[in-house]
Amino acid sequence: MQSHIHTLKNGLRIVLTNVPGNKTATVVVMTGTGSRYESAKENGLAHFLEHMFFKGTKKRPSAKAISEELDGVGAIYNAYTSKDRTAYYAKVGAEYIDSALDVITDIFLNSSLPSREITKERGAIIQEIDMYEDMPMRTVDNVFEELLFGAEHPLGRTILGPKANIRRFTREEFIAYHKRNYTPLNTIVSIAGDFDEKKTLAKLHKIFGKLDVGNPPDCITFSSEQDSARAAIKEKKTDQTQLMLGVPAYPYQHKDEYVLAVLATALGGGMSSRLFTEVREKRGLAYSVHAWVEKYPDTGYLAKVKVYLRGTLTLSLETSDEIAQDAASSLLTTQRIRPLAERLKAIDAVSAADVQRVAVDIFKSHLLNAAVIGPHANRKDLEALLKI
Repeated sequence: MQSHIHTLKNGLRIVLTNVPGNKTATVVVMTGTGSRYESAKENGLAHFLEHMFFKGTKKRPSAKAISEELDGVGAIYNAYTSKDRTAYYAKVGAEYIDSALDVITDIFLNSSLPSREITKERGAIIQEIDMYEDMPMRTVDNVFEELLFGAEHPLGRTILGPKANIRRFTREEFIAYHKRNYTPLNTIVSIAGDFDEKKTLAKLHKIFGKLDVGNPPDCITFSSEQDSARAAIKEKKTDQTQLMLGVPAYPYQHKDEYVLAVLATALGGGMSSRLFTEVREKRGLAYSVHAWVEKYPDTGYLAKVKVYLRGTLTLSLETSDEIAQDAASSLLTTQRIRPLAERLKAIDAVSAADVQRVAVDIFKSHLLNAAVIGPHANRKDLEALLKI
């Protein structure tokens, strides 16, 4: 399995990964924009726009027309918005690759953004916000990131945005955001599975080749200046307390990126990890406990051993959708596709001394951030318990 990268004259990048014998094929169109590319006034627009892409095009004038065509070939399809990317994808039987390509590129390029659908979708997104507010296990991340990055920095805001923004966004704002952020230089098309690479590449040239170059969007960079431990406590009537602890760590392509991954895995990467064993198995203090690494091009944090990490990485690249998503994400964030063999070699090269060195480097008491959601009215008592 080998990925081939093709760059059109307008800067749009195409990644084709042919996997002979694979029964499926996946089309992913990913653009390097998300909530960190929004102003406070725009917060929530990237995610709202993602929803609107499934509401109709000139060729497929309704959400029903889009879904019926994809359902008709048994596709698995969806989209997602994160803080630094938005992606649209469809996974189909390999023989239906042309159908998936046609629909996904159509909604990406030609969404009509009807005003009546914008009005209806406001309610759906507000319900989505309320749904997550009722799930403290999910929203504690928002409390943590606002604490870590600051409420004024785009990374400290939520992806869904505040309800007030959702209620007032106009069609003109969607069009302006789309024009500014959905540019060829900022877009990657990734296809993986068993397909005719030459034929597919020719189609992609025809679909995307005439687009204007545009400019990639700018975002506000982040550099941590934290000099003391901090806590953010959101009082909520719940039966459980959600606690998230983290420290500023490393960005993409840092020399110790894989050392950090091994450290996170040792701490909370599975049921034999130290956190799981100590917190759940030995003490019975929690049902769910994890540790992980969240990374951006300019920053990262540890809040998530070698054999476990190798195994999970290998298993995460088995299917056409996993391969296509990984290739697009890797190219977007590191400007290259890192082969699996290279990543496994980097994991193997990590030593115990490396892990200890990185742990000493990032686990400093004055860099600690603690986010809590639960029935805690007395902030001082909880801060004392956390030793902050």
